[in-house]
Formats: sequence, C-alpha cells, structure tokens
Amino acid sequence: MQQKIRWTDEKPALLWILAFLSTLAIAVYQRMTGPSYPIRGRENVSGRVITYKWVTSHEQGRPLPVGITVSGGEIRATLFFKRHTARDEWSVVPMLPGGDGTLIAAIPGQPAAGKVLYLVRVRDDEGRETVLHRGKTVVARFRGNVPTAFLLLHVVFMFLGIWLAIRTGLEALKRAGKPEKLIPWTMAVTFIGGMILGPIVQKYAFGAFWTGFPAGTDLTDNKTLLAFIFWLMAFLLRNKSRWWAVAAAILMIIVYLIPHSVAGSELDYASGRLKNVYTLNPESGERSFISSGPNSGCFPLHAPDLR
Repeated sequence: MQQKIRWTDEKPALLWILAFLSTLAIAVYQRMTGPSYPIRGRENVSGRVITYKWVTSHEQGRPLPVGITVSGGEIRATLFFKRHTARDEWSVVPMLPGGDGTLIAAIPGQPAAGKVLYLVRVRDDEGRETVLHRGKTVVARFRGNVPTAFLLLHVVFMFLGIWLAIRTGLEALKRAGKPEKLIPWTMAVTFIGGMILGPIVQKYAFGAFWTGFPAGTDLTDNKTLLAFIFWLMAFLLRNKSRWWAVAAAILMIIVYLIPHSVAGSELDYASGRLKNVYTLNPESGERSFISSGPNSGCFPLHAPDLR
C-alpha cells in the first residue's frame, strides 16, 4: 500500500488523466440527459418505418419545425401542441409533405423561456392511429440568442472547474497530498464559470441574470451557488482541513450529475414573467411567488383526445 502511494506521488499526471476521463464521462452524461437533448426515434407503424429527430431547445420568436421521415408507404400525420402550463386547448396542425418522404409542420415561435408541449399522431390508410415516441409528450423551451464567445467560455470554465475539482479531491485523499495548492484555482475557475459567465449566459438566453437564492428557486443557479460555497469553505480552511476539499469535490460531482437546466428558467404565460422567481408586491411590500397553478411544471394530467 505504501508503494502505491509513493508511486502516485511520483506520477501526478496519472491523477490528472483520471480526473480528465471522469470529466469527459460527466460531459457526455450531461449532454445526453439534459432537457435540451433532441428526441430521436425509429418506429415501425403499419409496415412503414418512421424516423424522427425533434428539437427540445429553440431560438425565441422563430417557428419550431417538427418533422418525421416515412419509408415503406404513405401515411398521414398530425401535430398537436400547446403552451406549457398555460391551460390552452391543444392546437392541431396537419403535417405536410416536405420532400424525400418527410412530413413537416411548425409550432409558432415563443418568447424566451417559453415552453411548449407537443406530440405527433400518425394514421394509416385503414384508420389505425399511433402516437409516436411511445405516446409521450415532448417539451421544448425557447431561448434568446447567446453570443458564441460567452457560451463557449461558460462551457469551457464549467468543465475546467469539474476537472480541477476532481483532481483536487484526489489530491486531498493522498496521504502526502497538497490540495491547498489546487484549491484556489478550483474555487476561482468555479466562480468565473458559474457565478460570472453563467448569469451572463442566462441573461442573454432567458432575460434574467440570477433566478436562484435569494431571488428564486432556479435549481441550476442554486446548485452552482452551493458548489461555490463549499469551495469557498475549502479555500478558507485549506491549511486546517483537507476534508473540505474532499466534500467540495464530491458535491461538485453530484451537482454535475443533475441534468443541466432541470427546474430552470420558465416563462409564466399568465404573468409574462419568469416562473419560480420572487417578486415584491408594491402594495404590501411582501414577496410573492410566481406559479402557474396546481399543475405548474407538469405534463398534462389527461392525454388529449386524438380521435
């Protein structure tokens, strides 16, 4: 055991590589589990092969295209959509041929942070109907245009932060480790990526710099704030206890395993403001909580009548 510890002390690059591979795995997981990941599918319906790739994140104000590709025969398709939590009736739009076996329709553009629910029903020549994607409703959120430079810097700093966090945690677990040298860098990168660049990106995308504590309950903002607080504590106590660095690294991994943008910014159509954000009542001086009602944030309680 003593030889292994001494060997890793002599080969610190191995810990950097291990931390990088862990970061890469987390990045892939984040990409594939986040709510902005496209919905892909391939289904066999009445002898026809139907494939689709549906967008779940789209630029504000622009129509959201929804299409399917059909091979093996003709089929009719209909798009159903409505605004999320707005208590609208389902809008019904027939999907029209777009060439090369595609059927296409579009959902009207929405403001930044607005969400829509949609699904696609197909019907064969004998009148048999199938709702694609196993009958599940797709949620798409609209966003503002974020300058590429800010978005790229934000992504780079956030994943550089988790790389440093894992490496610092591994260093703190070594018997002869010196995590105090890495902690300031980890804290600084986490602060820049999450507390400076993150709010800038959110302002461009959804119109607000910060919707976490104490302004609201945005999960992305709150978990970023919690991670930074732990690294701040690790920094302040870096010469007294290495276990704050271990705890901060573990928390950082947990934070990154929560899909990005879950319970994030969303437009409340009734008020025209962001949901889950506290606002000050000018008459009473008390804070109120914006919500869209008892079904806020949920899929429809009843499936639409598709017949």
